[in-house]
Amino acid sequence: MQDSHRQNFTGRLRALIFKEFSQIRRDRRLAISLIVPPTLQLVLFGFALNSTVSNLNLGIVDDSRTPESRELAATMTESKSFRLGGVYLSVNEMSAALSRGDLDAGIVVPYDFARDLQRGRQTSVQVLLNATNANTAAIGQGYAEGIIQAYNRVLRSTGAVHAQFARLASSDVGRRGNVQLTSAFLFNPGLVNSWYIVTGVFGLLLILNSSLISASAMVKERERGTVEQLLMTPASTAEVVFAKILPLFLLLNIMLIFALFMIKFVFHTPFRGNILLVYAGAALCVLSGIGIGTFIATFTKTAQQSLLTSFFVNPPLSSLSGALTPIEAMPRWMQPLTLVNPIRHFSLIARGVLIKGSGLETVWPNFLALALLTVVLLWLSIWRFRKQLG
Repeated sequence: MQDSHRQNFTGRLRALIFKEFSQIRRDRRLAISLIVPPTLQLVLFGFALNSTVSNLNLGIVDDSRTPESRELAATMTESKSFRLGGVYLSVNEMSAALSRGDLDAGIVVPYDFARDLQRGRQTSVQVLLNATNANTAAIGQGYAEGIIQAYNRVLRSTGAVHAQFARLASSDVGRRGNVQLTSAFLFNPGLVNSWYIVTGVFGLLLILNSSLISASAMVKERERGTVEQLLMTPASTAEVVFAKILPLFLLLNIMLIFALFMIKFVFHTPFRGNILLVYAGAALCVLSGIGIGTFIATFTKTAQQSLLTSFFVNPPLSSLSGALTPIEAMPRWMQPLTLVNPIRHFSLIARGVLIKGSGLETVWPNFLALALLTVVLLWLSIWRFRKQLG
């Protein structure tokens, strides 16, 4: 009896899945949308988009612990360019914070900083920059150099310390009390800005295209009247829902793999970490997009209504994702909203794994958040679809 029930279940499910694949195969526009939008989005955004930032999180390691070093740290954090992100006891602690993404930059003041200034010797202050976002790193270096120049003018006007601050690579480094700024660009020494952009656009196209394609497929089936026909079959609502989600998920995996190839071979983004982690996060993004699209389709009756409804959902998802512009540049009251955006968590996973070489022990909070959001979105879409079938 159980074997017969299992065979009936398998046969019904196989027939429903075959029916979905046949219906998708007849839709040429759907096949085109799996290739054309990812290509255009990655190429246009990857080559054309640049971002500017402010209020970079700055970490400080003050081995000098003198009034001079504290004044330098205060000058760095009092401007709108940097804000204090933390004070650390060692360079290793601050480097770990940079690797986690808690900091955008860090400054290391040596032990003999004040003594060398007072004795007229050359001293170096090191600035570490998180170059995952090349544009942010370059701007951060310019910010640091400008602040040191301003600090130099204050010192000369007060005469408190007879010191001269100089920019990195300045030809005049022989004056008394010079401070030399040395920058180290972590994770992206060549400052390739497209690495940051394409890893963010990757999450955008997975969510947005998955939601548009799934919503379009659902609405078109309703327009043809096949949803009502499903009610006449012996298949349960769970079988119908699973049979609709699985073919879309498998087809959208084609878009996922194609986008990964473009990121690797067109933009030459490094794959320093485990690619399976990125694929797992991308698969969750695709399921989240299917959940969003199915949920939208249950509230609309035509393709036009579905498209218009998507305009109220997709722009906020894009703007509040941190995929194209840093979250730090958003107003403080708006930043918590990004925590419920699956694109934000996948962007952090993709950048951490591909560019930084991070492992699961680093990105697991984002994986957990992305998995929870995916489950909630799929549950809402299935609940609405089953209610509609009922």
